[in-house]
Amino acid sequence: MSRIVVTGGAGRLGRSVVTALADAGHEVFSFDREKLEGLAAEQVSVDLLDPDETRRAFERIRPAVVVHLAAIAVPGALPDPDIFRINTQLVWSVLAAALDSGTGSLLLASSPTVIGYGSPSGWAPERLPLDEDHPVAPWNGYAASKVAMEQIVQMAVRQHGDRMSFGVFRPCYVIAPEEWAGAPTQQGHTVAERIADPTLSAVALFNYVDARDAGEFVAAWIAGASDVPNGSTFFVGAPDALADGDTAVAVRAHLPALAPLSHQLTGTESVFSSARAERLLGWRATRLWRDQLTRTPVPQEATR
Repeated sequence: MSRIVVTGGAGRLGRSVVTALADAGHEVFSFDREKLEGLAAEQVSVDLLDPDETRRAFERIRPAVVVHLAAIAVPGALPDPDIFRINTQLVWSVLAAALDSGTGSLLLASSPTVIGYGSPSGWAPERLPLDEDHPVAPWNGYAASKVAMEQIVQMAVRQHGDRMSFGVFRPCYVIAPEEWAGAPTQQGHTVAERIADPTLSAVALFNYVDARDAGEFVAAWIAGASDVPNGSTFFVGAPDALADGDTAVAVRAHLPALAPLSHQLTGTESVFSSARAERLLGWRATRLWRDQLTRTPVPQEATR
């Protein structure tokens, strides 16, 4: 088993990634400014924006694998220039430290938002479902930073691909385990509210992934990184849409820009395809919202 550093290991996605890797028998270290009680990793407090501090932390641990999750995770959390600067600076810092410490593999978390949906000036896809070869069209600092981060990885493949494996994954809207039972999501509403009001999920094209499934993708990538093309990018999402009924019906009702292509979607199929992850790594999300969501029973008095 491998010694693995997960940057941002105490975050919403990070803790599930850490758990999946620890369950797979890896020795896991979380590099984060925050510490989380009960996390299945040795927690190292480090400012990854400080290249020297980052290098020292990597030199001490000397990980075989780095999973880079640390970033400003929400569009609009800071002004666009700050998000772009911080997210790209984090990649440069982690990449340099990983290379210097002899790391063999690095997996970077990007985002489906690189595709460009939600643009105020309008956006329409070339095809559905969306796959990794679809053109990107970032329209805010967050998405632009993710495109730049992906390009830094591709640059690293060209410079260092002879001695290091690289990968990129774009996790869909992450739902933490406790959120199925009613804990607020990252946007403040609950998953049940997201289902009841389709406009809440339509802004993300009805995409989602259980954080545990995303963690298992990371474990699958680590196991198979040497067997897939270096620098491969993967969408990581549930195979169905976060909407009641057929996806095409939801798309026509709430996403008019996608409506002309809605006939390309079948049944409850996701707008985003994770077929590449299944084909190359044998990974497929198994935790679907219809099975995971805890629905609040309607009081008997309300039905009388």
